[in-house]
Amino acid sequence: MKTINKLATVFFLFTVLCLNAQGTPNPPGGGTGGSGTGSLASPVDMYVYVLGIAAVIMIAFFTKKYTAAKA
Repeated sequence: MKTINKLATVFFLFTVLCLNAQGTPNPPGGGTGGSGTGSLASPVDMYVYVLGIAAVIMIAFFTKKYTAAKA
C-alpha cells in the first residue's frame, strides 16, 4: 500500500508540474491586440467570487455535519 501512495504522489506532482493553466501572453506591439496585462483570460476568472462563496458554504455545511455526527 505504501508503494501505491508513493506512486500516486509522484504522478500527482509530475502532472501538476507539467500542466500550466495560464496560457501564453499576447505578443507586444500587435498581434491579437487588446488591452490589459497581455495574458489570456482563464474561464475560471469569471467565477472566482461564486467559487469562493461555494467553498465557504461547503466548509460550513461539512463542519456542521461532522460535529453533529460526533456529538
